[in-house]
Amino acid sequence: MANRTSPVSAAAIHAVLLGYTIIALFPIVLVLFNAFKSRKAIFSQPLMPPTADSFSLIGFDTVLTRSNFGLYFGNSLTVTLVTLFLVVFLGAMAAWALSEYSFRGSATLAVYLAIGIMIPIRLGTVSILQLVVWLGLNDTVWSLILVYTAMGLPLSIFILSEFMRQIPSELKDSARCDGVGEYRIFFRIILPLVRPALATVAVFTMVPIWNDLWFPLILAPSEGARTITLGVQQFVGQYVTDWNAVLASLTLAIIPVLVLYAFFSRQLISGLTSGAVKG
Repeated sequence: MANRTSPVSAAAIHAVLLGYTIIALFPIVLVLFNAFKSRKAIFSQPLMPPTADSFSLIGFDTVLTRSNFGLYFGNSLTVTLVTLFLVVFLGAMAAWALSEYSFRGSATLAVYLAIGIMIPIRLGTVSILQLVVWLGLNDTVWSLILVYTAMGLPLSIFILSEFMRQIPSELKDSARCDGVGEYRIFFRIILPLVRPALATVAVFTMVPIWNDLWFPLILAPSEGARTITLGVQQFVGQYVTDWNAVLASLTLAIIPVLVLYAFFSRQLISGLTSGAVKG
């Protein structure tokens, strides 16, 4: 007989999950509330939703009319989408090679990739900056794309290779017996079967890139290459901070993350829970 969770245990689990959800969503709700309020209401009633008296769009007006927010948003979108494509595509190809074929140095390469996951890439910031300057890519979005691709590939290869190892070998051998080439097996059979893993990699790759401030500040600080997180900093001063504009910028910056999560949520949950339940 299958074990069933008691009502008390189920209630406790749901209470813990509900508490965690509230804690996780509270900062986002707070930003959304205050983005649509006047400066006075932000400080006098920070935890209250906007009312008819406190409602104001001055922050959005400042962001959209007095800054290059469209440029910053476009730079962030370009960096994120191009990096996502490179990380997912190159990671999938490398994972397929490591999981399917045996060759000299494969174990060493796997260890090397594991080291790339464990060691923070920011430790090599000085060397990365020197390399970017040597390549002539400083103050360009391509410097960010290359760095973020290198940062995301180790985890991408690790996750995808584990998923690909779970694909039955009989399926691949049957395709080979029918004369299907390796490229067609990869694109027509393997990639559709690992869609949950691809979605997981996409979300885990996008969020750190979209929210990163470190590398845009060091590698691409010029006006033409600024990302959205760096562009928001112009509203933060040493003595005066335009909180309306800061909160409005953050609200607009949240939208792509929510859209991506909504688009990949089903596949993401499937990827995270794959293998947790066995028949």
